[in-house]
Amino acid sequence: MTTKHRAISVASVGFANKGVAATSLEEIARQLGVTKQTVLYHFGSKEGLVSAVFAESARALTAELQSASGQSEPGWPSIQTMVRASFSLALQRPELLGLLREVSRMGSPWSSEVLEIFQPLIDEAINYLDKGMDAGVFKRSDSKLVLFTTYAAITAVVSDTEALRALGLGLDTRVAVRLRSTVLSFLEAALSPETPE
Repeated sequence: MTTKHRAISVASVGFANKGVAATSLEEIARQLGVTKQTVLYHFGSKEGLVSAVFAESARALTAELQSASGQSEPGWPSIQTMVRASFSLALQRPELLGLLREVSRMGSPWSSEVLEIFQPLIDEAINYLDKGMDAGVFKRSDSKLVLFTTYAAITAVVSDTEALRALGLGLDTRVAVRLRSTVLSFLEAALSPETPE
């Protein structure tokens, strides 16, 4: 792995855990075993590193979710697969979802750059839900609100550890499975077509 890729990896964890403002270039360089000037050589500035971290993380998250979306049957199994993939990412690579929280907190121009990478995936998910609703596979609902609520629930799992702790929960596999089950129950209630009596 090149120094540039290692820097993105180290910065990703720092930015996700402590925030961009609290993670210095000196700290990143120290963890890499290089000088701050070496980091600047690759990115030009801290802003250049932040941009690279957000873009790389958004691409990695998009690739993981797109890969999962092609691995199941259409309809409800596809929704289950995507939710399971999202929770797996939350446990295996929590920095990816933690960075979503950070980019959202920082606002533009960072959020605009990340949204541009995510937009095709978002459009695909909305289109999938709308087509399912039109075909009667899913109950008619506001697909954008369903998608946003799901996103909010999943990102909160890893990005709001203090709220989990206040509820007496810690993020481990057991809790993640319970939370995943809760999200799937919500989605099933929101999307299962009503059966005539």
